[in-house]
Amino acid sequence: MSGFLSDKELAELIPSELVPSSTPIPTQIVSSDEFYPDPQNENQREVEARLIAMADDIGGRQGLDRRRFFQSAAGMAASFVAMNEVYGPLFAASKAEAATPAMAQERANALKDQFIIDMHTHFLRDDTRIMTFVNMRNAVGKAGWNKTLAEREQTIEDLKFNNYKKEMFLDSDTKISLISSAPSDIEQDWFLTNEQMAEARKKINDEAGSRRVFAHMIFTPGQPGWFDKLDAGLALKPESCKGYTIGDNTHKNLSKYPWRMDDEKVAYKGYEKMLAAGIKNVCVHKGLFAPSIEKQFPHLRGFADVADVGQAAKDWPQLNFIIYHSAYRHVGGNPKDALAEFERTGRIAWTSDLADIPAQYGVSNVYGDVGQLFATTLVSEPNVCAALMGTLIKGLGADHVCWGTDALWTGSPQWQIEGLRRLEIPEAMRKKHGFAALGPADGPVKTAIFGGNNAKLYGISPKRASLELKGDRFTAMREEYEKNGPARSNVRYGYVASPINYELFA
Repeated sequence: MSGFLSDKELAELIPSELVPSSTPIPTQIVSSDEFYPDPQNENQREVEARLIAMADDIGGRQGLDRRRFFQSAAGMAASFVAMNEVYGPLFAASKAEAATPAMAQERANALKDQFIIDMHTHFLRDDTRIMTFVNMRNAVGKAGWNKTLAEREQTIEDLKFNNYKKEMFLDSDTKISLISSAPSDIEQDWFLTNEQMAEARKKINDEAGSRRVFAHMIFTPGQPGWFDKLDAGLALKPESCKGYTIGDNTHKNLSKYPWRMDDEKVAYKGYEKMLAAGIKNVCVHKGLFAPSIEKQFPHLRGFADVADVGQAAKDWPQLNFIIYHSAYRHVGGNPKDALAEFERTGRIAWTSDLADIPAQYGVSNVYGDVGQLFATTLVSEPNVCAALMGTLIKGLGADHVCWGTDALWTGSPQWQIEGLRRLEIPEAMRKKHGFAALGPADGPVKTAIFGGNNAKLYGISPKRASLELKGDRFTAMREEYEKNGPARSNVRYGYVASPINYELFA
């Protein structure tokens, strides 16, 4: 089996599908096995306890069991009420909304047509050797949590491709998405090949009868034959290109071909080909490299931060450099470290460094994708989430922060959508650090982040696209789905720390 974590680390984790309470938002960190998830901390346990209590009380009075309450708009509102009670008033949510299904549903209905473009999503190939996802699904069936899964052996397609369509377009308000991948020096261990991404794009768009899905092509500077592979990938007409400067992210210990974005002899030759093929958007994975990961892979440290971004952006003004995860370093580390760092210095590694680049280099072609930055900090330390959003908007501009969820690793992205809709940077933080307010769910800042910025990058007309999508098959499917009572699973696909290991991290 191939994977990001060692067998010993995986033995200390449990599949997130086995977590007994399928709350609308995760109440502990879920990892795809790219990093070791922190155990549920005291605050997260308190959020979970309060949310379960509200489900039993409010849901009980509505005649709903926990599962049905958690699937409702009122259950989603209750999640953010519980977060406010534990972390302070960061989210626009009230007990009245949580206790009044009609009020909660009215709010959800008012926002469901919001134009949301998620340009950072994943699923896995059928023949993957990274079998953790299949194994966890089989484990769920054998454990009796979902008896339908025990009827036959599960496959990646069961888990990922078909589920991708459901969770992106039926269980969330996402209108358009981009399928991404991750490369490896071992070809079989790519999440998806460039050809598979292109095939999935065609299959989904043909089924929808509209342009619902875009696709990356992955480029791997320095790998043997990478230049020819770049030509082959560009021939598939991707909407953008994506690379990992640390090289093989799946097997970091074996990574032979890390590269720098400002390498004139290697990366720049690739940029030339992209421009010639009409590609203007270059997405680059950065960050997710906490100090604990650096200790394991010190040889990759110099390729994981953003020291190479500014010069590349200055040398290539014709390109847009979209930095995935906004280079947030602390994923896989203790979120309290990030909060302490911010309270002590007003900065958060390496996202603050990214936000400094436009002023330092005089460029306007650097963008921050929120990715795991948002998914992780929203549930582990929402004050850090607010600080990160404030930092990015202050440095890059609200028109240069892009929506991406890294789904499906954390299940349907609806909880993240609701998180941004409701999130506000606390007034004291805004005053101290000069941050602007995020504003209402459908205000100019959040409208730009959710869809406007990605639309400009990818040449999408929101009005024209909205009209096209309203008449496609997926919209009709969602209307029927909601009429019959949506069955949002609230399942997250990945790993969480086992409760028996909590004391190891105390």
